[in-house]
Amino acid sequence: MGLQTMQYNFTDNITSNSAKGSAIFGVFTSNNLNGLNKALSTSEKNKISEIIKKSSFDGKLEQSLCIYDISGSKFDKLYIIGLGEKDKYGEKKFLKAVNNFTKLCKKENLKNIDIDLDSFLTNKIKINWAVRNISILLCGIDYEYSETKNKTKNKDGYEITKLTLLSKNKNSLKNLKTCFQQGEAIANGIKLAKNLGNLPSNICTPTYLAKTAFNLSKKNKKLSIKIHDEKEMKSMGMHCLLSVGNGSEEPSKLITLKYNGANKSDKPIVLVGKGITFDTGGISIKPSNAMDEMKYDMCGAASVLGTIKAISELNVKINVIGVIASAENMPSGTATNPGDVVKTMSGQTVEILNTDAEGRLVLCDALTYVNKFKPKYVIDIATLTGAVLVALGKVASGILSNDDKLTQMLKNSSNISHDYIWELPMWEEYQSELDSNFADIANIGKRYAGTITAACFLSRFTEDYSWAHLDIAGTAWNDGSNKGGTGRPVSLLTHFILNNAKSL
Repeated sequence: MGLQTMQYNFTDNITSNSAKGSAIFGVFTSNNLNGLNKALSTSEKNKISEIIKKSSFDGKLEQSLCIYDISGSKFDKLYIIGLGEKDKYGEKKFLKAVNNFTKLCKKENLKNIDIDLDSFLTNKIKINWAVRNISILLCGIDYEYSETKNKTKNKDGYEITKLTLLSKNKNSLKNLKTCFQQGEAIANGIKLAKNLGNLPSNICTPTYLAKTAFNLSKKNKKLSIKIHDEKEMKSMGMHCLLSVGNGSEEPSKLITLKYNGANKSDKPIVLVGKGITFDTGGISIKPSNAMDEMKYDMCGAASVLGTIKAISELNVKINVIGVIASAENMPSGTATNPGDVVKTMSGQTVEILNTDAEGRLVLCDALTYVNKFKPKYVIDIATLTGAVLVALGKVASGILSNDDKLTQMLKNSSNISHDYIWELPMWEEYQSELDSNFADIANIGKRYAGTITAACFLSRFTEDYSWAHLDIAGTAWNDGSNKGGTGRPVSLLTHFILNNAKSL
């Protein structure tokens, strides 16, 4: 991923940038160029104004205009990016504008880029936030899935060699570089999560996830890893987790990746990821239509690994533990049957009415397991229910929690990252939906409120700590022509951890 070699710097004087590059400026619908960086002379701005008047560019959001012939300019080419109406401009439109020019950079194969940061800012947008998000989007633009393609037929990946951010802002250079590094690390975490999700299930197995975590642990001395096999999980009483992989030849794994960035006495934030590397539904088999997308049923696990990659690159001063419960859900003569009753690590028994409600079965044992770490917060991330897609579409992940304070903290991180979540209720009245005549709890409720009853199931195993559940079934991947992993909610989780850290 080529942007690892990118050089970047911040300056208020373009003459410090020796080689000519391509400049990017933001312009509102007023087409007023007065606010553009002083790198442009008055005569250059006048000429740009004349060119704009002769073009169809009127500053609308997602519009762009390339200007080549600016005699005496310090730039080879100028790109004008539409920002829309200034009084309606805010963070969302800023992100759309940045997304627009990052795509343009890739399309035009721009190598040396100068961005007039100030022209994209208003008093509604903080410069630190802006720099972090420019970094996330620019450093992520090079991602392109190629693992199972004939690489000899693929062109070399896009790579920016030099990036200069122009600003007259008095914010310290060190502070802006820190924000850029945060964005770069988040982008790297998102790319890892995307790639794991996009890999086919014949490659990305529970063993592959374990190897990925192991390789990650070798890149930072603050990381340590423990991988429990099926024999060890059985001895710990994780019969519920193991029941999901009964029908598969792929061995199930419980992966624990610890990031020790603070004092040992500091309670860790624990992230628990659902890692079903392929979900046929088991004996309760799914319809064949779009079943290939069930390779994405491990995106919760992918987001945990992506988040830990991001925070370890930043050496954040905090303790974080990532736990991944991974299995493959297949139908066979050894598979778990509907109506079977299994015992969880907590001692509670579960009647498995539907083997396609398997994510909660691997998570419940993992959620019991993490109690040993005396966590400050536990957040599980899972592509758990189709019902959340019906409720929230592909815009927001669902959040359900036993702690209002934790929920609000995650909402704050969602607002900052624009990696959206929306709270659903988990009232006591829903719990009776899980009543069983043959076990302590059934693994599914009745017809309605599937996302809520799934969280109610998990809540039975989280009573000893502060916990939140993120259902990412609607947000973890895109379908259609843009089919592929999104890397969500790596950005949300990383922002949450940064907000809880002592410092970088």
